[in-house]
Amino acid sequence: MTDLAERWLDLREFVERTTGITRRERPAPIVPPANVAGRALMTVIAIMTFLASLTVGAVTLVSDTAAQWQSDISREITVQVMPDDGVDMAAALRTVQTIAGETPGITGTSVLDDAATGRLLQPWLGTGLDLDELPVPRLVIIAIDADAPPDFAAFAARLNEAVPSAALDDHRAWVSRLVTMARAMVIAGLAVLTLVLVATVLTVIFATRGAMAGNRQIIEVLHFVGARSAFIAGEFQGHFLRLGLFGALGGGVAALFLFALMGLWTRSNQATPEADQISALFGSFAIGWTGYVGVVVLIATIGGLTAFTSRITVMRQLAAIDMISPVEG
Repeated sequence: MTDLAERWLDLREFVERTTGITRRERPAPIVPPANVAGRALMTVIAIMTFLASLTVGAVTLVSDTAAQWQSDISREITVQVMPDDGVDMAAALRTVQTIAGETPGITGTSVLDDAATGRLLQPWLGTGLDLDELPVPRLVIIAIDADAPPDFAAFAARLNEAVPSAALDDHRAWVSRLVTMARAMVIAGLAVLTLVLVATVLTVIFATRGAMAGNRQIIEVLHFVGARSAFIAGEFQGHFLRLGLFGALGGGVAALFLFALMGLWTRSNQATPEADQISALFGSFAIGWTGYVGVVVLIATIGGLTAFTSRITVMRQLAAIDMISPVEG
C-alpha cells in the first residue's frame, strides 16, 4: 500500500507540473480555448464556407434563371417571314396571323413593327434604317397556351402551304441547350462544393493532430490514469465545434451580404449596360429562400463536420497510443 500511495503521489505531482493544475485550482480545458492555431483554423473554415456559399448561391441563381428562361420560351413561338420577289409582306403577315388565330392552343399574335425591328438591327446597321429598301425578315410573335400547346407540326405545314417564305421557330433547340447548360452548371457547382468540404475535412484533421501533438503529454497522462477516450474526444469535439460554427457562420454571412449588395447594385443601376447584362444572366440577383436555406444548411453541415472529424481523429490517435504503449513497455 505504501508503494502504491507513493506512486500515486508521484503521478499527481507529474500531472500538476505538466498541466500547471493543482487540486485547489479550477481544471483548465485540455485544448486551449484561444490560440494562434485555433484562430487560423477558424479563418480557413470561414474562407471555405464563403466559397462554398458563393457556389450554392451561384447554382441557385443559374437554376432559377434557367427555369425562368425556359418558362418564358415555352409560352412563345415566332414565325419568320423572309422577303422574296413577288411577296407582299403585309399580306403575308396578315395570313400568318389569321392561320395562328384559327389554330387551337394559340392565345394571341403580334407583329414586330418597324421600330422594334430597327432597334434589333441597330447594333449592326446603325440608326435611320429604311426597312422597305432592305431585305429584312419580319417576325410574328405568337403566344401559346403552355398547358395545352398547339400541334406545331400541323401548324408549320399550314404556314408553309399558305406562305412558303414563312418559317416556324418553336425554340425547342434553345430550350434543350438551356436545360443542358443549367444541368452542367449544377453538376460543376456540386463538384466545387464537394472539393471545398473535402478540403475542410483535411484541414480539420491536420489541425486536430497538431492540437494533440501540442498537448500530447497531458492526453497520455489522462489516458493512462483512466480518463475515458470519449471524454478526451469530447473535449476536442466541443472545441472544434465552436471553431467550425463561428468560422462557418462568418463565411456564410459574408456571402449572403455580398449577394445582397449585388442585388442592391443591380436594382439601383438598371439603366446601365453592365446591370442589364447581369440582369439578363442572373435576373435580379436574388437567391431566394432556397439559396438562404442552402447557406444555413451549409453552415450547420460544416460545423458538424468539423466536430465529427476532430472526434474521429482523436479516437484514432488514442487507439494508436493503446497499440504502441504495450510494445514500449
